[in-house]
Amino acid sequence: MYIPLLGIVQTRQEDEAMSETITYAVPGMHCGHCKSAVEHEVSAVAGVAAVAVDLGKKLVQVTGEGLSDEALRAAIEEAGYEAA
Repeated sequence: MYIPLLGIVQTRQEDEAMSETITYAVPGMHCGHCKSAVEHEVSAVAGVAAVAVDLGKKLVQVTGEGLSDEALRAAIEEAGYEAA
């Protein structure tokens, strides 16, 4: 069961190329290993073109086409973290 946390950041932007960007707050990330694990799992999701992790802000920005929120959240969870 997904329980939203305060400070959730999730945005979607669409441009002319039908690409979209979704940003997740992932408060549990704090080191290079965290960053690497999340990037690895999320980049394997269908439709993902790029993954950017900002450890300072604890954000994961995913860009691609036909992105599935459910699949992206599952990938972040598989890496050992919870997407807020």
